[in-house]
Amino acid sequence: MLVTLKKVLTDAERGKYAVPAFNINNMEILQAIIRGVVKLKSPVIIQTSEGAIQYAGMDYLVAMVNVAAKASVPVVLHLDHGKDLKVIKQAIDSGYTSVMIDASTFPYGQNIKKTKEVVAMAHRKGVSVEAEIGAIEGIEDLVSVSEKQAFFTDPEQAKDFVKKTGCDALAISIGTAHGPCKFKGKPRLDFNRLKEIKELVKVPLVLHGASQVDQKYVQKAKKYGAKLTNARGLGDILLKNAIKFGIRKVNTDTDLRLAFNATLRETVAKDKGAYDPRKLLGPARDELQRAVEHRIIVCGSRNKV
Repeated sequence: MLVTLKKVLTDAERGKYAVPAFNINNMEILQAIIRGVVKLKSPVIIQTSEGAIQYAGMDYLVAMVNVAAKASVPVVLHLDHGKDLKVIKQAIDSGYTSVMIDASTFPYGQNIKKTKEVVAMAHRKGVSVEAEIGAIEGIEDLVSVSEKQAFFTDPEQAKDFVKKTGCDALAISIGTAHGPCKFKGKPRLDFNRLKEIKELVKVPLVLHGASQVDQKYVQKAKKYGAKLTNARGLGDILLKNAIKFGIRKVNTDTDLRLAFNATLRETVAKDKGAYDPRKLLGPARDELQRAVEHRIIVCGSRNKV
């Protein structure tokens, strides 16, 4: 069943767990996610970026998620990193139950103005809104933030931002990054900053750039030809602590890409006679489901339905 982001995150706040948010681009990825959440009885946030919409088409993505939402778990259809107001409006009008307005790289006043505009537009249709304050480094689909542009979230500013915009969830920057190379040195998060934000902000908090970057997938992908340098992610212990201190939505995209990529490369290399797309994509879909299930367990959302 399709529900709003506000609904699943309110439940997560009450239960002190996080809801996994997975990005999709095609049917196989969506199938793997839904199979995993149904098996483990977890709510789920299905996300489409503006790049995914360009690739697959919004109508196709919405139609697929509407079919998937017949599953026995709560499903949120969410626009990830909305930059283009036209795309955000189209998502609201097309049946998305949640949208993100990412104006985090704009000056603070402009971020507030743009976010308020989206909040007013979305709330009229009963659609939830995620916003962001504090820019997260890296490349995520069409979104690119340089090291120079990136900055951590200021707790007092976060409190003011939520009060002035009326957003339903807030993405914060505490040390993660988009893409497979999330940390230049030892992985670490600013937990003191997170705890302070949690004390001041009364809406659920979101962690972007939170993929584990499982090294077994990195090594398998590299074995079969992938070029991945310094791929390093957020370990399970760090993520569990982030959830303990207040994170309620955990974005995951890189982990899905790696599981799919590594398995597809292996299948192509080992099965020289395979030409049927089902034989090539099926094993990748199955492995991706295992990655999804691991993420659900780490988020603590298993058996929450």
